[in-house]
Amino acid sequence: MTPETYLQRVRALLPALRERAVHAEQLRRLPDETFADFQEAGLFRCLQPKRYGGYELDPGTLYQAVIEIGTVCGSSAWVLGVVGIHNWHLGLFAPEAQDDVWGKDTSIQLSTSLAPTGTVERVDGGFRLHGRWSFSSGCDFCHWAVLGGIAPPLEEGAPPDARTFLVPRPDYTIDDTWYTVGLCGTGSKDLVVDDAFVPEYRTHSYRDAFYLTNPGAVVNDAPLYRLPFGLVFPACIGSPAIGVALGALATFRDQTTARISPRDQSRVAEDPFVQFSLAEAAAEVTAARDRLLGNFAEAMRLVRDGVEIPLAQRARYRWDTAKATDRCVRAVDRLFEASGGRGIFLDNPIQRAWRDVHAIRAHAGNNLEKAAFVFGRSEFGLPPLDLRF
Repeated sequence: MTPETYLQRVRALLPALRERAVHAEQLRRLPDETFADFQEAGLFRCLQPKRYGGYELDPGTLYQAVIEIGTVCGSSAWVLGVVGIHNWHLGLFAPEAQDDVWGKDTSIQLSTSLAPTGTVERVDGGFRLHGRWSFSSGCDFCHWAVLGGIAPPLEEGAPPDARTFLVPRPDYTIDDTWYTVGLCGTGSKDLVVDDAFVPEYRTHSYRDAFYLTNPGAVVNDAPLYRLPFGLVFPACIGSPAIGVALGALATFRDQTTARISPRDQSRVAEDPFVQFSLAEAAAEVTAARDRLLGNFAEAMRLVRDGVEIPLAQRARYRWDTAKATDRCVRAVDRLFEASGGRGIFLDNPIQRAWRDVHAIRAHAGNNLEKAAFVFGRSEFGLPPLDLRF
């Protein structure tokens, strides 16, 4: 599989995804046909290990796919991004965990809920989990979930042990809480765990992710798996914002080209203030896209050459990804305001873009201030306090 062939498969689906965008919002999850199309086209296999039928393409290829799908349906883009990244994330887990999921069926998908909202206890051989985890996008179609949690430290006075825990579908229930203003079609529902045992090998430490000592490296040694989790995952929730903003930009351009002012029958496209709005929005979103994709092209060049990405560079990448989402929010806000009264009607795609991009910004991984904290400390030569980059 080449990046070009993969992206051709993505582009072939765009007309159908555009047609289903409203239906996805009404369902509050992706239509069955959309998930089936993603599976049949192999879109979730982009970053999956080759030993399990994956393509091991660069992350930039997946992000480009998410961006292009985001131009027609933000919810579809979001689900492809997060579920597609999970197949890379599982490649960092111990080989036994990978076999548990893909040993019999390599098309099995995972959802996640990484905020540590549930309770974790240490027991012999592993951990016990119980509680509620929210925002598990695409969970209706997935047979496993990766849940974030804080395990008690092994020794008194040691720092908390932040991990992710791999849990099979029989060990949790889905609670349909997904009634939202944006990203309505992602089905990001709650997962409830009563009392589940998770063996040690089905966990992944954030310390291993930061220091690149992932247990999956013994079987997945491609450069792709030498990238830091704290860079790869945030970009999968930033790239949908870029796609949504590019879609809003195209919609605004097309609609405004045909708009006539009811006041004086002049063409709205002749208004210099409208022209300025389009120009500013275009500058914001193209800068966001080019910086995000450029950073990951640079990162892949480094790891292919056997060079570990310096922490200062990782911090900058983390900031650039969060800033990309911020740029896209500003761009869509500007276009929505310049769209006039017709922009607020539910049959106008630009209002969906406005709702979706604000929902994307609300994700903790797109928190601009926290990313600035990581980058700012790095620039001042201060030691990191947050290992998620």
